[in-house]
Amino acid sequence: MTAGPLWTGCFVYYIEYMYLCGDHQAHDMRVFYIFGLLIFTCWTTIGQSSWEVTADDFDPNNYYGVTLANGVVGIVSSPEPLKVKDVVLNGSYDYYQRGRVSNILKTFNHVNLNLDVDGRRIGRGDITGYRQVLDMKRAALTTSFEVGAKATVSSTLMSLRHLPYTALTVVEITAHKDITITPMSVIEAPNHLADVRNYYAEIDRPHVTIPLLTSVGMSPSGRLKVAASNSFIFEEGHGHEPDLIHEDWDYNMHLAKFNKKLRAGEKYTFSVVSSTVSSAQYEDPHNEAERLTIFAMLEGRRRLLQRHNEAWEEIWKSDIEVVGNTDITRDIRFALYHLYSFAREGTSYSLSPMGLSGLGYNGHVFWDTELWMYPPLLMMQPEMARSLLEYRYQRLEAARQNAFSHGYKGAMFPWESSANGSEDTPVWALTGPFQHHITGCIGWAFWKYYEVTGDKEWLRTRGWPVLREVAAFWSSRVERKGTGRYEINNVIGANEWQENIDNNAFTNGMAITVLRYATKAATELGITPDPDWNHVADNIPVLKFPDGTTRENATYNGETIKQADANLLAYPLNIVTGEKDIRRDLEYYLPRYSPEGPAMGHAILCVLYSRLGESKKAAEIFASSYKPNEVPPFGVISECAGGTNPYFATGAGGMLQAVLYGFGGLELGAGGVTQLKTTLPKGWDELIIKGAGKHEKTYSVKQ
Repeated sequence: MTAGPLWTGCFVYYIEYMYLCGDHQAHDMRVFYIFGLLIFTCWTTIGQSSWEVTADDFDPNNYYGVTLANGVVGIVSSPEPLKVKDVVLNGSYDYYQRGRVSNILKTFNHVNLNLDVDGRRIGRGDITGYRQVLDMKRAALTTSFEVGAKATVSSTLMSLRHLPYTALTVVEITAHKDITITPMSVIEAPNHLADVRNYYAEIDRPHVTIPLLTSVGMSPSGRLKVAASNSFIFEEGHGHEPDLIHEDWDYNMHLAKFNKKLRAGEKYTFSVVSSTVSSAQYEDPHNEAERLTIFAMLEGRRRLLQRHNEAWEEIWKSDIEVVGNTDITRDIRFALYHLYSFAREGTSYSLSPMGLSGLGYNGHVFWDTELWMYPPLLMMQPEMARSLLEYRYQRLEAARQNAFSHGYKGAMFPWESSANGSEDTPVWALTGPFQHHITGCIGWAFWKYYEVTGDKEWLRTRGWPVLREVAAFWSSRVERKGTGRYEINNVIGANEWQENIDNNAFTNGMAITVLRYATKAATELGITPDPDWNHVADNIPVLKFPDGTTRENATYNGETIKQADANLLAYPLNIVTGEKDIRRDLEYYLPRYSPEGPAMGHAILCVLYSRLGESKKAAEIFASSYKPNEVPPFGVISECAGGTNPYFATGAGGMLQAVLYGFGGLELGAGGVTQLKTTLPKGWDELIIKGAGKHEKTYSVKQ
């Protein structure tokens, strides 16, 4: 998917926005633009599979990489040959660089390679035909290029799905002339790692020598020890293993290399396995990184590829396809690919707004997880969704302490969370002390997991302890001013542009919802619920304007809003339910959404218009929910149109909700997953959702 210039995204976003606001001149411009875009898209995507995202003929100065991840290690691609930009290690946080708060840790860059051909180091200026192809089905990025008339080079990189701390790079070099190649495996430390130590060893065994290139360092504050190790795998049939040379260049970089003569027409293949861990995962990361690398090296390339591919084949049993529209299918799979890559079942890791694509938002966990990324994962990968909830459960005690510190009961979850679950929002941002709706979002997510899975033992040991504390928080948080006036004052709602307001629609609506869910959870387990929970829920107000439109907060009077707030009461909360009421709220708030707001807000509007049967309007809003945010060359999405901070996994979550819960009509409720009647946009012959819910069912909607 070769993305168009950034201005095209901004332009279509503006036109869509003006069109939806009733600007008919914008409508004419929109028709002209979409016709041109259709021609451009057809030209750029000829021959592309709906499983592949391709980048070629791109500007290296306007390059936003794609991420290869397995829920633990994220590796971000680079425009430089045989290089990557960043390696991010989930679950590892320390204080450095920014904001007086913790940051997710960039670990050693342990997958970079150098290549000399006939003694000359290969860089961007020495190559032609540079092309990168992401195979989403195998979660593998293949980079290929020509070295003059001398050789063709191809490298394929994977963050191995079955080995959470290990990556595999497979390199193929085809000689067109007699040449000498010198490949080099490099480990380089980012500047923030301290006391870096570099090691090289060879473990001698009767039938194999295991070379180990290792680096160990300390995180900026000294809180964590970080280690990375790699090793070559040489292919059978190439004769004797080449002699390796270790070069220790400086404190932050060293390498292992070998020389090899190739005849014209000869193809040479080698691989590199690379592992990285920190003391957040293992007490002794140095030895464990080497053990994991040795294990992978002796597994061999074929076994590693087989198990990696089998793991992704299992994941992709939960898939979405739009019959008749390859481009939309590719876009949807690209969003799924990222959420599947950033999450991992069987862990207690959660998701930041940028996943494992870099340091965006410091790698912290917000409501972006529970309200935006979690619902698609809950539908398509319930076990991955369970890991996100386990992250919150294991930090319940910190949330209790946070509530105590603010004079409340129960558990008050932080707006930004990292390693230990205490508040990690920068002090200058008022969202930390005041954006309380996140505690409701977490309780909502816990109950929804039970609705989908029906796992009563999980509800007893995980869901109920959290829901009980969440309900206790809201009972203590309200100000009891009389019947119908149990107010929630001095908060920041989902629309963060209005601070310290009273009776915010979404905050109040979520509090009502989770108080009732806690009561249901207790009843489900045979426990007598606190009668105060339903009493409080009955008396929390949802404010209205005189004509019945939901009022965003007590002082809201039509200002431009950052993102969805009042409309969230119709979906996903189902508090505003009548078609007339939903439509009234939509028509009031749609023209008030800022074009500069984040991607996910429009997805809610798409869901609601789709459920109202207005597929044309829903399709127009759907395009504006992510297309203007694509950046070159892969079309990874940024937070806002014209933004430069991809990958915005929150936006991917919103876009997928538009597909699953909007066009697909899927609904989560007491009966698990059900399907509402919906209609499809023009050009979508059929929407097929495979492997959804606990029973991995297939749902479809046809034209």
